[in-house]
Amino acid sequence: MSSDPAAGAIAVDIDSLFQRGYDRLYAGDADGAAAAFRLAVAADPGNGEAWAALAETAGAVAAHARAVAIDPRSWMWRLGLAEALRLAGALNDSIALYRVLAEERADSAPVRLGHARALRAAGRAAEALAEHREAAALRPDDSESALELAEALVAAGDALAAVELLQPLSRRAPDDAVLHHAVGRAWIALREPEKALSALRRARALDPEDRLGIAPLIAALEAGEGADLSAAYVRALFDRYADRFDQDLLGKLGYAAPDLLRSAVDRVSGSGARVGTGAIGPAAGLRVLDLGCGTGLAGVSFRPLAGFLAGVDLSPRMVDKARDRRLYDDLRVGDVVAALDEAPAAWDLLVAADVLVYIGDLDPVFRAAARALVPGGRFAATVERSPEDGFTLGPARRYAHAETYLRATAEAAGLTIRLMEPCTPRREKGVGVPGLLFVAERPL
Repeated sequence: MSSDPAAGAIAVDIDSLFQRGYDRLYAGDADGAAAAFRLAVAADPGNGEAWAALAETAGAVAAHARAVAIDPRSWMWRLGLAEALRLAGALNDSIALYRVLAEERADSAPVRLGHARALRAAGRAAEALAEHREAAALRPDDSESALELAEALVAAGDALAAVELLQPLSRRAPDDAVLHHAVGRAWIALREPEKALSALRRARALDPEDRLGIAPLIAALEAGEGADLSAAYVRALFDRYADRFDQDLLGKLGYAAPDLLRSAVDRVSGSGARVGTGAIGPAAGLRVLDLGCGTGLAGVSFRPLAGFLAGVDLSPRMVDKARDRRLYDDLRVGDVVAALDEAPAAWDLLVAADVLVYIGDLDPVFRAAARALVPGGRFAATVERSPEDGFTLGPARRYAHAETYLRATAEAAGLTIRLMEPCTPRREKGVGVPGLLFVAERPL
């Protein structure tokens, strides 16, 4: 303890300034608190606590940095600096500091959440998602962490995981409008309008002033928008289904679409027609693209015809399973229309086994197929058969298409239907699903 009276006076002044600052802070007067703490750091520039208190109220990076420079061991002061850097837009510095803090305390939810926010702001979505997962796992009942993880999941195309994360929380907090709003938005991303409306109406009732902007979403859904299936829904569905897909499809569901398509292609070709530049037969050497290849079941049926076999699917996990079969010369994750548009007049045969059931309007698919096929090339596919005109979305979230619709859409795209017949591509609850099989051809 110094015997210098002046030093004692400074100490007394510092104490009173701290008292005044915290009194103002607790009273909700941030400006008054900051003014008191500025006087404190002016009175004693070497006082790290004074700089940290000023940083807490004023949020300045410089004040956080001064506190850390005075005591680099202070965990909370370094955490405050990392967050201040993020808010100031110094994302690389913030990420670097958060990474150090996470290495020191991997079980710190605030560090994980702050790191995730900084990574996301920097456009590093995959790394941010991993950190959001860690933060939510460390605080499973924390709605803030869960909401931010859900938002990241939706942005990553996994809205189904967002719903699965948020629904238990919304049941435990039935009066939390923000949670119900987030659940509703995730259902919108999955093109589930009725479920979205249920959640959003609940949120709207809890938010009478509509601070969350829910009313326009409800109006759009009530007007019929958002009823079609999204790529996010299909990708999430099959990513979860990948591990048991073959067992369920071949066992429980009696999946026969690939073999039915192979037989149809052989029959059309056996009538004297040719596919592209080569007659179909053993080792025909065709360029074949398997649309929505899944785990590669159609690849098993069509590999004997292919000189080059490629596959595309929305689900990364399905593509991984297909790769394990070692049948394909090229596999990629992506949308079928985009894959067709990548290579005009490149394919002798396009195959879509039980894939078009996840697409309502087939006009873009037929037109892309016509562009992608060589003259004389063929497009073989199965669909579920609709007794109504056009196409309909059934309760199992699969589309059914009418024969008249298929014929008209193929013709409009410049394709000729070579074969159209009823089929049973799979069973549902032990009953055969009514389907249609077609083989369309690009004229020579």
